[in-house]
Amino acid sequence: MIDWEEILFTYDDIEAEIVKDLLESENIQVVVNSMKVSPYPVSIGRMGEIKLLVKKDDLAKAEKVIQVMKSSQEQDNDS
Repeated sequence: MIDWEEILFTYDDIEAEIVKDLLESENIQVVVNSMKVSPYPVSIGRMGEIKLLVKKDDLAKAEKVIQVMKSSQEQDNDS
């Protein structure tokens, strides 16, 4: 049985998709667990939650990838 760990919690579809794509580009398998109801753009409470999960064995690598992404964004914002 594969153990999955939460790597990201957000209400933003675009952020979730960007992080998912970035992790997959590093050969990290990602599961998206979304409570959103597709036809209704509602993000009230739990109905808007999006969680990204990675395998427990990939957690450290995934955290590093996200850390590099965030530090890169901070550098861009400082420029």
